Amino acid sequence: MPGCLLDTLAGQRTDRRPVWLMRQAGRYLPEYRELRAQKGGFLELVYDCEAAAEVTMQPIDRFGFDGAILFSDILIVPHALGQKLWFEAGEGPRLAPALVDGAWEGLERAFQHFEAIYRTVARVKARLGPETTLLGFAGSPWTVATYMVAGQGSKDHSAARKLAYRDPAAFASLVEAIETATIEYLVGQIDAGAETVQLFDSWAGSLSPAQFERWVIAPNARIAAAVHEQRPGIPVIGFPKGAGAKLVNYAHETGVDALGIDETIDPVWINGELPAEMPVQGNLDPMLLLAGGPALDDSIRAILSAFSDRPHIFNLGHGIDKETPIAHVEHLLKLVRG
Repeated sequence: MPGCLLDTLAGQRTDRRPVWLMRQAGRYLPEYRELRAQKGGFLELVYDCEAAAEVTMQPIDRFGFDGAILFSDILIVPHALGQKLWFEAGEGPRLAPALVDGAWEGLERAFQHFEAIYRTVARVKARLGPETTLLGFAGSPWTVATYMVAGQGSKDHSAARKLAYRDPAAFASLVEAIETATIEYLVGQIDAGAETVQLFDSWAGSLSPAQFERWVIAPNARIAAAVHEQRPGIPVIGFPKGAGAKLVNYAHETGVDALGIDETIDPVWINGELPAEMPVQGNLDPMLLLAGGPALDDSIRAILSAFSDRPHIFNLGHGIDKETPIAHVEHLLKLVRG
């Protein structure tokens, strides 16, 4: 029997509100920190399928979330496209060469990097009960491109934005390459056992409306259509963080099955703007979960009320903070589950 999360993604309002948290497998858990210390670097942990499966299962074993999100990273796709990938301690990811001119064609593809991720998915699927939904994911092309062009993360994504304006043909070629790899990657995750997939567009909020249409909506629409065509029945969740009012067009035009919303969105407003019965996911502020107290309770209840007549997956507006007390997560689950 499918779990309540899959039922919700199918458009049903269930008696039990499903809940999972972005980055639920990670540094706020002592068991994760212990395993990370044993394995060394972050990328080594991601590509160690036994360890990555264990990390994916840790929050399920501890909290019993309704969804298990694959432990991996959105930069697996650029690594597979041929960029070198490593993580600097305290600095974040690095990619080389930086594609400041968008010229990805000279890279030597290494799609074998996907295989370790597929093995992780299969191992997690074998350990999960039918009540828990396994979520795969990938970064959306715009967000992935910002890292590929700059060679690292950035605050304003200026390198990618300038390239998209200065040489839209070169940038479109890069986005198309990411798109093609992402479709293969997501289909591979599904074949390994993922029951739904999420597209993370973490930096969608940095674009103007016209650029958002071209570099966020259009690529995500093509990816969603390809996944639906190649693996019918598998729901696609779209999460364009920071999109604001542009969420409405995203929901109508991309063809995603459910919409993730960040903490800056008024849940009452977006509930009135979206297509009827479209499932939504979100949108508690991660900082509020960190802080706790009466404001946390009030916000949880407000979100539950705003989406009481719509299929809704309770989640954060972005990833859980590494300093979040475990007791606050336990308290959240008690409130959401009544």
